[in-house]
Amino acid sequence: MDIENRKSKTRTIREWFKRKNRRADAYQRNEVSDDSEDDSLDDDLVRSLEIDPCIFTNELRIFVGTWNVAGRSPVGSLAVDVNEWLNLKDAADMYVLGFQEIVPLKTKNVIGVEDPTEATNWNLLIGKTLNDKYGCPWLTPMLNPISSENYHFAKFPGLGKRASFSGHSGFTGPELSKAQHEGEAYGGSEYKLMASKKMVGVFISVWMKKEFLTKYCISDVKVSSVACGIMGYLGNKGSVSVSMSIEGTSFCFIAAHLASGEKRGDEGRRNHQVSEIFRRTSFPRSSEDDDNPHPITIIGHDRIFWFGDLNYRLYQDNILAKEFIKKQDWKALQEFDQLRKELEDGGVFKGWREGNIEFAPTYKYSSANCNRYTAGLPGRSGEKQRTPAWCDRILWYGKGVRQLSYFRSESKFSDHRPVSALFSIPIEVMKVTNPRKVFPTGTFLPMPSGKLEPIDSKGGARSTLLSLISKESVKGIGSLP
Repeated sequence: MDIENRKSKTRTIREWFKRKNRRADAYQRNEVSDDSEDDSLDDDLVRSLEIDPCIFTNELRIFVGTWNVAGRSPVGSLAVDVNEWLNLKDAADMYVLGFQEIVPLKTKNVIGVEDPTEATNWNLLIGKTLNDKYGCPWLTPMLNPISSENYHFAKFPGLGKRASFSGHSGFTGPELSKAQHEGEAYGGSEYKLMASKKMVGVFISVWMKKEFLTKYCISDVKVSSVACGIMGYLGNKGSVSVSMSIEGTSFCFIAAHLASGEKRGDEGRRNHQVSEIFRRTSFPRSSEDDDNPHPITIIGHDRIFWFGDLNYRLYQDNILAKEFIKKQDWKALQEFDQLRKELEDGGVFKGWREGNIEFAPTYKYSSANCNRYTAGLPGRSGEKQRTPAWCDRILWYGKGVRQLSYFRSESKFSDHRPVSALFSIPIEVMKVTNPRKVFPTGTFLPMPSGKLEPIDSKGGARSTLLSLISKESVKGIGSLP
């Protein structure tokens, strides 16, 4: 039995390294063969790791939220609403927040130059809310790059060797040095801004625990946007997306705002926009990337989350819809839900999943009486009469994703109620817990970034190797060759 367990362990180690090495460049593959016919790895390296290897799975908790804020700017009093929405009593490792209509969808905003002011204001509020819980100083969300509509996290000193970023910081030379200095000043912040992207009124903001950055290898942080509104190419409707890899698992987050309208046939326009977002979203490689080939398209990622004001309505008139709402018979009402039909019929979201909806429709609430839907209220100037619907949704695609909660919050800030979901996702990590054997000179050691780094006579890969070893096992080790 012990022999069989050892063989199984050896196969597991080899397969893990094969997956990592498969991403190396052509030169590196010549140094360490990745041919499936010959076991691919130097036997000394495998035997070294066979002593006490550990391929373990950690659970990553990701909070995904969406909120159409109806063109309103965030105000100080909104902090209470944001706090409730983010559910900080049950804090997550990562917060991915999508907004729609952070600016009014007027002509000057749709066809004019992007103004980052509102994106900055929302990030300020989010950063303050997340970090105030821990008593952390938070004067600005994170450095000067946030003043741009695009923002990617740049690695700062002191975040640990496990963090590896190849996204674009937007800074070079003196500007980058200044950004790094400011980053150290905000080192006490519990949550760091990883990525931010704005397109007209659609906005995505991604935050991660500082502890998480030191624990895992994170790379290839990229953003993308697709405008598919007026004439199919203006940004009043469309998506903004973030792509990143965590320990070799690729993630994609898509915040979308799709075509409105509750007439029959309007769902066809929404379906077309979904197809366009799938087709046109791209995360191209750049010279700043590492040797790890990251997914270029949405569907190429391992775990995908699509959320936003998707605007799918009910195939139902207002009177009957309100009867179901009064009874809180959500299951019966969902029989008329357009998006549920798309998921069941395998339309544009074939293979995607959504959690059980056990809350009231999130749209459209009256601005005059915030606890009531507009449908059936006496006519009021400028306020549209709409049948209630679950316009604000969160979907996911990929294996191993477990939804822990799916709910709406009760902020009366806009005519939409914010929606959120908490997910648990397995992250596979490998550590060597007892590296007693010496690695031979000339061995190419697969690094977390996917690169192969040689161990030379002076211990060239010593620092990176130690990042693969748990702190407990390092104690008592004098030095590596």
